[in-house]
Amino acid sequence: MIEPIGNQYVVARPVYSANVFEEEHKKLLRHHKTFLDHLKMCCSCSAQKAKRIALSLFPIASWLPEYRLKEWLLSDIVSGISTGLVAVLQGLGLSLLVTVPPRNGLYAAFFPVLTYFFLGTSKHISVGPFPVLSVMIGAVVGRLAPDPDPSMGSSAGNDTLLDERKIMVAASVTVLSGIIQLALGVLRIGFAVIYLSESLISGFTTAATIHIFVSQLKFILQLNVPAYADPLSIFKALESVFTQIEKTNIADLVTSLIVLVIVFVFKEINQRYKAKLPFPIPIEIILTVIATGISYGFNFETRFNVSVIGDMKQGLEAPITPDASIFRDIIGDSFSIAIIGFVIAFSVARVYSLKYDYPIDGSQELIALGVSNVFAGAFRGFAGSTALSRSAVQESTGGKTQIAGIVSAVIVLIAVLAIGFLLEPLQKSVLSALALGNLKGMLMQFAEIRRLWRKDKYDCLIWIVTFILTIVLGLALGLAASVAFELLTIVFRTQFPKCSTLANVGRSNIYKNKKDYSEMYEPEGVKIFRCPSPIYFANIGFFKQKLTDAVGFSPLRILRKRNKAVKKLRKLQKQGLLQLTPKGFICTDDGFKDLDEELDNNQIEELDQPINTADLPFQIDWNADLPLNIAVPKVSLHSLILDFSAVTFLDVSSMRGLKTILQEFVRINVDVYIVGADDDLIEKLTRCQFFDAEVKDSMFFLTIHDAVLHVVMKNHSTSKLSSSQEKDMRFDFTINTNGGLRNRDCSVPIETKF
Repeated sequence: MIEPIGNQYVVARPVYSANVFEEEHKKLLRHHKTFLDHLKMCCSCSAQKAKRIALSLFPIASWLPEYRLKEWLLSDIVSGISTGLVAVLQGLGLSLLVTVPPRNGLYAAFFPVLTYFFLGTSKHISVGPFPVLSVMIGAVVGRLAPDPDPSMGSSAGNDTLLDERKIMVAASVTVLSGIIQLALGVLRIGFAVIYLSESLISGFTTAATIHIFVSQLKFILQLNVPAYADPLSIFKALESVFTQIEKTNIADLVTSLIVLVIVFVFKEINQRYKAKLPFPIPIEIILTVIATGISYGFNFETRFNVSVIGDMKQGLEAPITPDASIFRDIIGDSFSIAIIGFVIAFSVARVYSLKYDYPIDGSQELIALGVSNVFAGAFRGFAGSTALSRSAVQESTGGKTQIAGIVSAVIVLIAVLAIGFLLEPLQKSVLSALALGNLKGMLMQFAEIRRLWRKDKYDCLIWIVTFILTIVLGLALGLAASVAFELLTIVFRTQFPKCSTLANVGRSNIYKNKKDYSEMYEPEGVKIFRCPSPIYFANIGFFKQKLTDAVGFSPLRILRKRNKAVKKLRKLQKQGLLQLTPKGFICTDDGFKDLDEELDNNQIEELDQPINTADLPFQIDWNADLPLNIAVPKVSLHSLILDFSAVTFLDVSSMRGLKTILQEFVRINVDVYIVGADDDLIEKLTRCQFFDAEVKDSMFFLTIHDAVLHVVMKNHSTSKLSSSQEKDMRFDFTINTNGGLRNRDCSVPIETKF
């Protein structure tokens, strides 16, 4: 019963142990589904289930019939045109990171959109090349299809063969990463994204931005920098750049700097006045048109020896079969690309799904991205995800559905089939500068360090370590090492939890860390210990040490001391040297020799057993003085309460350790109570035969206050109640609003203050 009194409440109920509560309220015996039950449900078939599966595999069947043609079509067309123009430029620019011909960047911007239109669950993301993935693929291409030594010279035929080899490697990586994504999606394990925290993703993408910047230097400066793919590759690339710095093409450098400044300025304008602008100023498109016209009009390629896009074959090329012989060499890189691509796309999709209130399915997104990458790789493209800037353009210009994506694909197709040749005079340094200009948002993630440091030191450490590992080891190895470090921090936090000793606040039913409040009450002879993490094989030792520190003694040491004392007293009693008087023990022989060393070395296992005094004609008060100055530490603790409300699981190893700890306390006459334990945890302990004559299942109580009241009632002789009050007391209490305990059946409030 709950009685509200203003902003206070009065609760009247019995003191409950777990067993009593289950019996009184008739706990139901539920059947928990086994793996076989889930398998049967998964394999069952019905018309409704088949329809649900079909709709989940092809989300277009759900939203296309509801498409508002008159309201949305114009917005989707306008959005698609804007997004398509940006996709053309990003496809051309990111092809430089992959080190494949620019036309293949257009393929990567075109083909994935077609399949995602049918299979994707997000209405707003723009699928296609992504800078981080492009530089990861470029590292693989550089490792398996390296550029020849410039001093060896080259011919047109050799360059063509090398380009074909690079396209084959990029396509093979893309297809394999798509297969991995598809497999993960079919197995419905899209939840794997949870293992990559926001701090890790932020640190990784920021480090990838540095890799992208370094990889673009050779186009901005027009230098022959070899592709490095091993750890420390970024430092080797920088070394190569600085050793050739005197060979810099000034025209490319000046053009890049001008483009970068203009892009940064207009990006800032778009950001600052986005509420007033009808749509972002397409500065990349404007600069591309101007730079192409200037380069063509002043013949930059001949006059200044700048590097241009060059021949842009019109039309689509025939699909290719990936090279399965290199799958073994690229499996690790493909897995990293698959995971990072999905994480980025799903993160962006989730932002828009929350903004516009529609559901997305992580596993279906994996399937959609996997099929898109397989399709793109087969048609000579490279792996993609979604670029933040491209998706932002699609959403901000009014895109409502993936119809805008299809329109953007049409724009890219027009560039491939008809107008691609117009971009042949465009400098590669301009594309590099445009690519770097779009990385401003990622570079701003450095500000995360300060924010994370204030909020959570562990997350800040994950960000910094991920950044450093990715810079030093490269993208693929850096990601793997970063995930391992992130999981290690979780293990570290559970292995060394912040255990605490609790005490009563305000003499009510509230218990907090005794170090946090000034006016705390701790019942005499009672210790309340809280462990805020799971208990398993890695932290059971730490748990035991913290518990020992909290109670102030080692129960095993006390047990051994008492067993030694019993042996000595038994020997004295058998020899007739010990007499019991009303005032205590009297020993009639001062020459009795101590055998501590013998007991320690030869009978250590016997000392760990329960204390047996059944054959002695007297009871031993362990807190009184013993004869012959037998030293046994006195223990004032009579009850230990363990708060397991945050303990989510126990493994078999920790169960053995926990049972040993409980037995040690029980054997020295310290009652142990466990509170707040989940029912599933208690059931698991029962299945594992955890309980016996010493460790009983009656030790579990619902709350800390239930256990404390039980202890108070069990040891009521130490309370300040009069004998008449003790006689009338019942085991049913109400919490007073003035901070005490009273018997709810008494007409006169009888308070039992702590």
